[in-house]
Formats: sequence, structure tokens, C-alpha cells
Amino acid sequence: MATRGAKPKAAHLRLVDGTHRTARHGDSKKAKEAVEETVTAFGKLTKPASIKGAAAVAWKKYIEPAGWLDGSREPAAIAFCELWKEFQFNPTGFPSAKHGQMRAYMSELGLTDERNRGGDYGAKKEEDEFFGSE
Repeated sequence: MATRGAKPKAAHLRLVDGTHRTARHGDSKKAKEAVEETVTAFGKLTKPASIKGAAAVAWKKYIEPAGWLDGSREPAAIAFCELWKEFQFNPTGFPSAKHGQMRAYMSELGLTDERNRGGDYGAKKEEDEFFGSE
């Protein structure tokens, strides 16, 4: 049965994207300590040797840049990369149910949130001569 509203974000993801609020989530220092404990308990997320071909390309493109992922997310990351490989092999024969699974894995891994992407997203824009700064 479906639940209403957005799923709660992981503490590490809140700290990365800047949405951690002390009033709602508690002290940020305690959250950072908890995240560090989790990373040490599960370890850093590393690519398994069993991932090859298009799945390895997906791992390098989508999973490696996601610094907020730890070893506890390995099964979801592997499943996402294998689904991506299957999609790349036969895009027209990829069923809609698997599209839904792939989107769910991307959401669970935090790959769909634009704020998590690097680059100039959210960078200060030049001042407009007519409207001033934003």
C-alpha cells in the first residue's frame, strides 16, 4: 500500500544537499557523527568485480560520483546498474515495470535530485542590467 508524501531522506544526503534543519532533524554535528559511524560500519561503496560491460559504464557514470553512498547501498546500486545494462541492450523491449524499478532505484540512491549534481548548478549568476541580482 502506498504512503503519502515524499520518502524521508537519509541524513548523509540531507547534509550533502544542504537541507538539514536543526529544528527538524536535530543537531548537525550529531548527524555528521552518525553518518561517519555508518560509513565506517558499512565501508565505502566500491564496484564489485562481477559488474562488467554496460553495467560497469553505468557504475562509473552514476554511482562513482555519488559520494554520499556507502556500502549499505551496494545491492541497490548493483541492481540499478544491471537494469541499466538491460535497458541499453534492448531499449524498445524494456518493459514499463522495469522502468519503474529503475526509477525507484535511482530515487533510493539519490540520483534524481538535481541538487546532488556537481558543476555550476546553483552557482551565482551574473547580474542582469535590467533586473539586478536575483
